[in-house]
Amino acid sequence: SLTAKYLRGDVEIKTPNKRREIGSGKLEIVGAREHNLKNIDVEIPLDMLVCVTGVSGSGKSTLIHDIIYAGLKKKRGEWKDHVGLFKEINGAKLIDDVILVDQSPIGRTPRSNPVTYIKAYDAIREVFASTNMAKAKGFTTSHFSFNVPGGRCETCQGSGTVTVEMQFLADVELTCEDCRGTRFKAEILDARYKGKNIAEVLQMTVREAIFFFKDVSKLINKIKVLDEVGLGYLRLGQSATTLSGGEAQRVKLAAHLAQKTKSKTLFIFDEPTTGLHFDDINKLLAAFRALIENGGSLLVIEHNLDVIKMADYVIDLGPDGGIGGGFIVATGTPEEIAKNKKSYTGAYLKDYIKN
Repeated sequence: SLTAKYLRGDVEIKTPNKRREIGSGKLEIVGAREHNLKNIDVEIPLDMLVCVTGVSGSGKSTLIHDIIYAGLKKKRGEWKDHVGLFKEINGAKLIDDVILVDQSPIGRTPRSNPVTYIKAYDAIREVFASTNMAKAKGFTTSHFSFNVPGGRCETCQGSGTVTVEMQFLADVELTCEDCRGTRFKAEILDARYKGKNIAEVLQMTVREAIFFFKDVSKLINKIKVLDEVGLGYLRLGQSATTLSGGEAQRVKLAAHLAQKTKSKTLFIFDEPTTGLHFDDINKLLAAFRALIENGGSLLVIEHNLDVIKMADYVIDLGPDGGIGGGFIVATGTPEEIAKNKKSYTGAYLKDYIKN
């Protein structure tokens, strides 16, 4: 099994031979003192993978969420909530945007799904609208949408299910009797591409769809990224409400990878490896590299040593949690952190890095 290969060491996440060198571009946070942060100054190099480490309660989330993310958003006029206490942030002009890739849902209705989120469904609708059957019946791309009237089942409004409200119990969700869960009117399902209708295509997994649409380059380029971040098993039309927090986070990551804008974006991740298999972590790290190659900078809160050892730069907070935390214990490459005798992270990292 794949798990056994990682446990035996036949497959592993190898420590890089060379790390990205720190350039002139950096963010500088001066006088961070929210919660237990002890009026610290922090430099965050750009154009690389930076990991923020430390024990629980050491101040990682306060620094990243309340000060860096909220502070940068406030500077851009995009934040009205509380911002953590700090003196100033320098270098904000070096980034075009700051994006928190968290585990919140990608949508709250059954009509939201992975392919609509990464903007790949438009290409699928174009494929079906170009079929001879669709042209003969005058169907356009909008007829193959379950978000607008036209081709969708109006009984369930394209969700495939209807909700029955119970007076004293939780609401019950049932399969729509009119479309039987297909989301579309019967005549829309008559249009077929390679023998399959739109509802059958939405039931395909990402890996199945990559092979099925291999001749549609516009579509393939977008759905391939879902497989690249370890989501090849998801169904194209899988409801967003059924995705776990980790899956939702990786769908968001795939959406950013698919854009390829070359913008100077700072991406922030909070423990993205939670619940991931060894191989999924490997794929996640490959996606991180792609974001950096595309012009992005990554700031990641992480406890996983496989990710920390791959970082170009580490900021270790602590030394303890709560009142005993909030200091910068060590900064530098993973090798430099491993040599720091005051760092709890370094103590574990020392035996983990293979020279």
